[in-house]
Amino acid sequence: MKQLMLGNEAVARGLYEAGCSFVSSYPGTPSTEITEAIAKYPEVYAEWAPNEKVAMEAAFGASLAGRRSFCGMKHVGLNVAADPLFTISYTGVNAGMVIGVADDAGMHSSQNEQDSRHYAMASKIPMLEPSDSAEALAFTKLAYEISESFDTPVLMKMCTRVSHSQSVVEPGERVEITKPYQKNPAKYIMMPGNAKRRHPVVEERTAKLTAYAESCPLNRLEEGSDLSMGIITSSTSYQYVKEVCGDTYPVMKLGMIWPLPVEAIKAFAAKVEKLLIVEELDGFIEAHCRSLGIDCVGKSQFSCIGELSQNLVAEKLQKAVENGIALSEAIPPRPPVMCAGCPHRGLFYTLQKNKLTVLGDIGCYTLGAVAPLNAVDSVICMGASVSGLHGFTKSQNGAADNKTVAVIGDSTFMHSGITGLVNMAYNESCGTVIIVDNSITGMTGHQQNPTTGFNLKGDPCAKIDLETLCRAVGIRRVRVVDPYDLAQCDAAIKEELAAAEPSVIISRRPCALLKYVKHKAPLVVDSAKCVGCKACMKIGCPAISIVDGKAKVDATLCVGCGVCQQLCKLGALKEV
Repeated sequence: MKQLMLGNEAVARGLYEAGCSFVSSYPGTPSTEITEAIAKYPEVYAEWAPNEKVAMEAAFGASLAGRRSFCGMKHVGLNVAADPLFTISYTGVNAGMVIGVADDAGMHSSQNEQDSRHYAMASKIPMLEPSDSAEALAFTKLAYEISESFDTPVLMKMCTRVSHSQSVVEPGERVEITKPYQKNPAKYIMMPGNAKRRHPVVEERTAKLTAYAESCPLNRLEEGSDLSMGIITSSTSYQYVKEVCGDTYPVMKLGMIWPLPVEAIKAFAAKVEKLLIVEELDGFIEAHCRSLGIDCVGKSQFSCIGELSQNLVAEKLQKAVENGIALSEAIPPRPPVMCAGCPHRGLFYTLQKNKLTVLGDIGCYTLGAVAPLNAVDSVICMGASVSGLHGFTKSQNGAADNKTVAVIGDSTFMHSGITGLVNMAYNESCGTVIIVDNSITGMTGHQQNPTTGFNLKGDPCAKIDLETLCRAVGIRRVRVVDPYDLAQCDAAIKEELAAAEPSVIISRRPCALLKYVKHKAPLVVDSAKCVGCKACMKIGCPAISIVDGKAKVDATLCVGCGVCQQLCKLGALKEV
């Protein structure tokens, strides 16, 4: 029976139907739902790994054992997993292995725009790129066939629009596929002597995959009535082209984005007067066409910055007005803010009040950088806050005037903050790391992590004790504070910054959106006491506003955390 599915759900269904039995991923928007969806199938073992490198290595281990496997991540996560990626390209696989990577053009929830197609070319691993949910399901199943036929891992590239858009799919039945494990040191032990013999195998494989791309079902030609222009495109860009142009121009739709066909592209270009390349971010297809000596137009018309849209494609093709497709873009901006009752708010207020230099990290606590808190000075990548703090303080004679801290979440600390803390202890740094422990991976939608005590399926499991872990790597000063208690936070930060050794403060309170967290009653404003000084507005809580010169609390948002009460010297904010 046909049904609507998100692109990510369709990938998960494809994994299920293809007989995948092992999944290890790290959550990252827009890829997260693939692993959450596949975890609902009892035939598949699924887990959250501490980071993407671990996830890929675990998936390879499952493939080596003879089970079809998958690991998922977002585009910046592929950077973390690049080490095993390039070497697994040399070893090849036993059972099929698919690597899901979701790009975030437009940076809806990311620190950069990164085109993962370059990883496919650099690692010499084939990459498939679906344009809707039906293709996401079909391509995933085909990816395993390609993986096993060509002895290679296969990259499945999604993007925000395909991952989070629904379209019709027709689910099928699951097949069970396993392969026996056989020792093969020459294939799987990548010492220099073996690796030298594997590299020619990879080059031969790429040649065979290029030949496959010439006529494979992943790439297709769609006829058009007007041969004055032909369009080569892929992924969500294909959807925009079809919505704008319909069947006017012939289209080459690429589903296998690496390696790209050669003869098929030459033949297509020869039958049209002008060739237009429509693709998001970098001119990847355009560069390939130009390397073949084909004159084409691409990034001179379509920017390498941000997402494409129907309007933009229509504008470039001068179709917007006559086809009436233009969409209104007069939508007021809605900047992200920390939720009412967010435990990070009080901490960042304290850091800002003390005028500290704050090296931030990746998570919802990155919002401490925006007004009115304005409490973060840098954000680079997962774990960079801790490593950056070490470099910052060491370069300023070890102390940085006792005014610098790192802030990192519990999940991010487990991902890649531990090694930075080891470095601080080992090299005798002098700085304070604040772990904001909200008992969940909040930014990507409340996934479990090694500190929560539960696994992906919600079953109890080993729970990493952050205090013990920090002490075990050599940090002697470790303390826990409640971020709702501003005085306690202030005192702890000042004391630890004054210490002549590295220290860790764990700011611990669960995310206010977790279902099991019980809140107090909303606060109320005593209008007789409120003078409209706006001191309560300094924390940027969305539950507080100023109406007719007085503070007003939105009872539908307020969770009674009491942080604003501590800022009101007149006692105008009261508990019911």
